[in-house]
Amino acid sequence: MKLSVAIVGYGKMGRIRHQAMERHGGFEVVAVCDTQIDPEVTIPMVTDPLKIYDYNPDVVVCSIPNVMVPDVVCDALSRGKHVFSEKPPGRSSQDVRRMQRAEAQNPALVLKFGFNHRVHDAIQEAKKLVDAGIMGDLYFMRGVYGKAGGPSYAQNWRNNPEQSGGGILIDQGIHMLDLFLMFAGRFSNVQSIVQRKFWTEVPVEDNAFALMKTETGIVASVHSSATQWQHTFRLELYMRNGFISVDGILSASGSYGTEVLTVALNRMDKDGNPTPNPESQETRFTQDQSWDKEAAEFYDAIIGTRPVRYGTSTQALDVMELVEDIYAADPEWTSDLKARTLQVADERSA
Repeated sequence: MKLSVAIVGYGKMGRIRHQAMERHGGFEVVAVCDTQIDPEVTIPMVTDPLKIYDYNPDVVVCSIPNVMVPDVVCDALSRGKHVFSEKPPGRSSQDVRRMQRAEAQNPALVLKFGFNHRVHDAIQEAKKLVDAGIMGDLYFMRGVYGKAGGPSYAQNWRNNPEQSGGGILIDQGIHMLDLFLMFAGRFSNVQSIVQRKFWTEVPVEDNAFALMKTETGIVASVHSSATQWQHTFRLELYMRNGFISVDGILSASGSYGTEVLTVALNRMDKDGNPTPNPESQETRFTQDQSWDKEAAEFYDAIIGTRPVRYGTSTQALDVMELVEDIYAADPEWTSDLKARTLQVADERSA
């Protein structure tokens, strides 16, 4: 069964999704939309998002700025279209709730959000080990996800809070938070420090540090940074019987390196105490299959084979609420952001 697709937002991510759907074989992209017509694109291309419906797609893919996501998603659902949307799912949890209401009004349609880190090979292997129970209870997690801001950092729409809802935390750190939620569940206690250290003229954070705890006592710490300078992904899970780490993450840019899954089981001394530095086993992954896995899951959900497991609206709401909790947990940042946002708005209206 072929599903016709229209893609709203035909930049880097829109084209990545197009390629993944082509490789799958169950989709046919019939129209794309972007701010300007690209003469090299051979399929119908429009600049008005509403014009995609002239091509009667079964599916709408949203690869657009956060501020546009809820309008496009809700409109597509109201028109009877299945929807795949990139993260972040809007600018706030309120945006997600709005999309959930549209989803509930159209129960026959599929809504999926693109949290592709959940389906990276190293992450899925780590999840299998945790779920199998051989590593014992999960005690705590650490996550670092950072990059260099880049030469156009200050001008990027992702750093305009009116467009994005925040800075590096909501843009990139949200992936690490989503993984924390997958491994540990919801967090009831959140502490944070949110900072603007290098790009002081930009009204969003370039660093966020958070310490979180679940009701069952699992602790997680995260550092999301735009001043890491060297692109870095590292997720560590420490359990009663050993530890698991994922270093590097395969990405479209290729700048985070190979994914390396490290697993170590504790060895006990004669008194039953774990000895330091247990032997570990490494598995390296060199091919990013996450885009293809997401396309396949989306397709299967539409044709009724199985429901969406990764990227549900409930998961989207959970992670957006956690992002908001981290921002709100630093009172200095909350008051400063409000002041800076008002200043930027005044400057633009002047």
